[in-house]
Amino acid sequence: MWPLLRGLSWRSALARAGRAPLQAGRRADSCYPGSAGELRGEPDRFGGVTVHLTQLHALGHLDAAAFQKALQAAIQQWQSEGRLAVWLHIPILQSRFIAPAATLGFRFHHAESDSSTLTLWLREGPSRLPGYATHQVGVAGQISQRKIIKLVNRSKLKNTWKFPGGLSEPGEDIGDTAIREVFEETGIKSEFRSLLSIRQQHRSPGAFGKSDMYIICRLNPNSFTIDFCHHECLRCEWMDLNALAKTENTTLITRRVARLLLYGYREGFDKIDFTMEELPAVYTGLFYKLYHKHLPDNYKTMTGID
Repeated sequence: MWPLLRGLSWRSALARAGRAPLQAGRRADSCYPGSAGELRGEPDRFGGVTVHLTQLHALGHLDAAAFQKALQAAIQQWQSEGRLAVWLHIPILQSRFIAPAATLGFRFHHAESDSSTLTLWLREGPSRLPGYATHQVGVAGQISQRKIIKLVNRSKLKNTWKFPGGLSEPGEDIGDTAIREVFEETGIKSEFRSLLSIRQQHRSPGAFGKSDMYIICRLNPNSFTIDFCHHECLRCEWMDLNALAKTENTTLITRRVARLLLYGYREGFDKIDFTMEELPAVYTGLFYKLYHKHLPDNYKTMTGID
C-alpha cells in the first residue's frame, strides 16, 4: 500500500491563492464544445474543475489533435471563470490523450493501476496544488510474551532476525495490518494491544526514494503453533526476549524494541504503551483512531482546568 501523508490541505492552497471555496448553488458542471461535441468538467468547492474522460463517451473515436483543441478551448473558459486548477483523469485505454494534455502544460500528479491523473495550475506562479503519496507505511507486530516470535525474510539482503510485518494496505488500520501480517508470515493469530514505536526514514530505496514510516505494535497471541510462510521466510521461531535484546544477528531497531519490552514487563506496560481510542471525525459519519499514552478518565471528561 502507498498511504498519503501531506501537510498542505486544499484550504491552505486556496488561502495562499487568495480564493475562497465556491458557494453552494453554483453550476454542478460546465460544458465546452469540441470536435467530439462536449468536454465536460465538474467544478469543485475548492475552486478547481475535474474532468473524468471515462464519463465522456464521445471521446471514444476522437484523435489526439482534436482532443487537444477541445481541451485548449475548455482551459480558456475555465480561466475566464477564475478557476484555480484542472484535474484531468485519463483511463489507461485513453492514454493517447496524455501527450496533447502535456503540450498544454499538464503534469502528472499520480497514477493508479488503470488510470492516471494530470493537473494544470491556472493561476500565476508555481502550482500550489497538494502533492500525492509522500510516504509508505510499514507495520510489524510483536507478540507480547516472554518469548518473542521472530523470523528471517527471504527478500532481505542480509539474513537477520526481525519482527513479522509488511506494508499497510489502503484503508487498513495499523493494528489490523500488524495482525494480518503476523498471521500471513507465521500462522499465529493475535489481537492488537498497543503501539510501541515509530521509525521515520527519508529517501528510502525500499520506498521508491520516498519517505518511509515503520510502526511496531504490541500484540497478544491467540495461538502459539508456528506455521510460517515458506515463500517469504527462511526461518521462524520463538526466542527469549532477553536473548533477542542482546543478539547481534538482528537490526538495531529490533534490539531496541526488545529492550523496550523488557522495560515494560519489569516496570509496567503503561510506561511504554501508546493505546488507541476511536473518536468521531469532523466529517459526518467518519471516525479516526488516536494513539497516545493512557489518559485517566477524569481527564478525558474534564471541562476546565483547576
